[in-house]
Amino acid sequence: METEPLKSDAQRLGSEVREVRKARGLTLNELSNVVSCSTAYLSRIERGSAKVSSELLGEISAALAVDPDWFFPKQSGDGPLERRHVVRAENRRALSGMYTRTPEELGFEDQLLSSTLSGQCYLILSRFPAGKGEKPEFLEGYVFEGEQHAIVLSGEVELNLGDEVIVLRSGDSFSYPSTIAHRFRNRTNQEATMVWAMSPVRISW
Repeated sequence: METEPLKSDAQRLGSEVREVRKARGLTLNELSNVVSCSTAYLSRIERGSAKVSSELLGEISAALAVDPDWFFPKQSGDGPLERRHVVRAENRRALSGMYTRTPEELGFEDQLLSSTLSGQCYLILSRFPAGKGEKPEFLEGYVFEGEQHAIVLSGEVELNLGDEVIVLRSGDSFSYPSTIAHRFRNRTNQEATMVWAMSPVRISW
């Protein structure tokens, strides 16, 4: 059985740039307008056929509101497929720093469980610190195209889904179209954790 050829370092970096750009909802033209390279050259960077200087990568990172280190995930393992596709717990990448709202505003912090942001969906681990979300009261629920699936691993989380308030406890799971207004908070004195599968990929909250 044939396997997909492994990407070069330049291709891997380019694909990471493309994934974050798309997750930000930006076109190549829009990104090139705020960095010092043409749309054509930026396209070549994303395909892995052009070099990117540390200065230009810094510009791209700033435009995408992400730390440059994001594009260089820590990988470990004996084989190239393991290093490419397996994410060890200690190598998870934080997502919360890429959001437009702070963890204090959201009431949770996220880590990327998937090895990449590419594809049709991605996995996230959310941690809800004790009591986060109790004050202030619920803000307006999020509404966007796509769907969300999750399971509560520990603790208790309160979900506002449409007009309903639902208490989720360890072992409970759910799925819904994210066009339904939704918002979460932890009102207990213990941390709560959830694992999410979300589609499409988005990193703007």
